[in-house]
Amino acid sequence: MLSPLSHPLDRRRFLGLASLGVAATALTACAGPSTSGAAPGAAASSSSSVDWASVKPAATIQFWSSNPGSSQQVTQQIVDAYNASQSATKVTLVTAGASYEDIAAKFQTAQASGQLPDLMVLSDVWWFRYFLQGSITPLNDLLEAAEVQTSDYRKTFLDDYSYAGSTWAVPWARSTPLFYYNKDHWKAAGLPDRAPATWQELAEWAPKLQAAGLGTQHAYQLPAVAGYAGWTLQNNLWGWGTGWSQKDSFTITCDSSAAQQALQFLQDAVYKDRWAGVASTSAITDLTAKAVSATTSSTGDLRTALKAGTIDLGVGFLPGGPAATEPVCPTGGAGLAIPSGIDPGRQLAAMQFIKFLTSPENTVTFSDATGYIPVRTSADTTQLLTTTPQLKTAIDQLSLTRPQDWARVFLPGADQEMGKTAAAVFTGQADVASSLSQLKATLEGIYTRDVEPKLKK
Repeated sequence: MLSPLSHPLDRRRFLGLASLGVAATALTACAGPSTSGAAPGAAASSSSSVDWASVKPAATIQFWSSNPGSSQQVTQQIVDAYNASQSATKVTLVTAGASYEDIAAKFQTAQASGQLPDLMVLSDVWWFRYFLQGSITPLNDLLEAAEVQTSDYRKTFLDDYSYAGSTWAVPWARSTPLFYYNKDHWKAAGLPDRAPATWQELAEWAPKLQAAGLGTQHAYQLPAVAGYAGWTLQNNLWGWGTGWSQKDSFTITCDSSAAQQALQFLQDAVYKDRWAGVASTSAITDLTAKAVSATTSSTGDLRTALKAGTIDLGVGFLPGGPAATEPVCPTGGAGLAIPSGIDPGRQLAAMQFIKFLTSPENTVTFSDATGYIPVRTSADTTQLLTTTPQLKTAIDQLSLTRPQDWARVFLPGADQEMGKTAAAVFTGQADVASSLSQLKATLEGIYTRDVEPKLKK
């Protein structure tokens, strides 16, 4: 069992300890790259000692991206526009993998070879490893040097990267999960044109969808467990009044009776009541192919679903559960980070490009092409919401979001373990209680072995 810490440990204290260098030794995570290397405090000291006013931006820089949300084309357009707008720095977009995991692995290899990018995309569950490793630089001074108005970023997004008194990434491809549904199927089943308020309400609606002769496989499709099951399942756990861990704590609660009830509800929907299925690859593809009537997926899939043009698409807030209906929605996605192991000229050039890439105008351009949420509050979304009114739902849902469970975003490799458990429960019909008990032991092992020693003075 994971014992409660001997003293209160809030988010500020935990990351403050990390910044003092207690995280300098390796995290031997069960998945993903090592987090050995210089302590975050070392990177902060070197960055703050630079006289940025005397630094000349590098002539060329590389931007590593995994092109989240099929964004390569629109990102290249923004890169081309930046290169045409000035002559000081030429930016080259490099596809460094097809997923967040790919780009993280490539960055790890680059640290050993010395062939580092100048900025790169890191997801919500990967950037923290590099914070601990000291391989990404704190951005406070760089943001000031490039005259970036941080107050204009959506606070929920920017705060995700603000720890130990520093900002470690700038929000870019950010999203929340949404409830997607086929409006024609809803109408045929005599349902109100909205997302269900709770999962229990969806269970009441499901038989009506199944009886409507729609030719579907299931009324609802669970997201593919090989994706980010640990992310979307937070919604279910929070709705039942629990989580992977206690709020702002490393106390693991994934085997609580409420957690068992939440996952048992979904397993019963698949195997007992048979109104739900599990996507093999893409739940959004299943929805637009009319194989199912509804699913839950990232805002980043909104544009893909709309471009398919095969259904009248409805979107809504995530359902709640028997214990809570709000806030039960996590944020997610990726930010832009700058390596600590490159010279100041490259770092400054990277930040100047980040300023352009995430400008109010370009964040709307990026959102229009991908469905991700505009990250700047001053962005004029009038035309965007006229052409894509569904995006307003995602923006409105931001007021009902909640910080992710520490067990998912701070324990190295935990997200993969949560996915394995989801696969066992939802595709292997494994016993829910024993599966969650085993997951708890695994997560506690990661904490005890890889994190707790770094918290001790």
